[in-house]
Amino acid sequence: MTAAQRAGIDPLLAAAANGSGGVLGKMISPQNLAIAAGAVGMAGREGDIFRRVLPWSIGFLAQMCVLVYLQSLPVLAWMVV
Repeated sequence: MTAAQRAGIDPLLAAAANGSGGVLGKMISPQNLAIAAGAVGMAGREGDIFRRVLPWSIGFLAQMCVLVYLQSLPVLAWMVV
């Protein structure tokens, strides 16, 4: 929040966007891919899971970018209270 204040960005929106970005990043984190592969009997095939998850992760990232941008404008500013 301090960095957002110094950059002239809404600190609340920056903190919320950062939290959402962290959740998005967990989709493709090596640790979570290894756990998922082990849980479904695909140990050693983490790359296959990564290739299937990556397009979804990029799509969700694009949607999140648009959402945060719209929240920074009067269009969806009411969502950030």
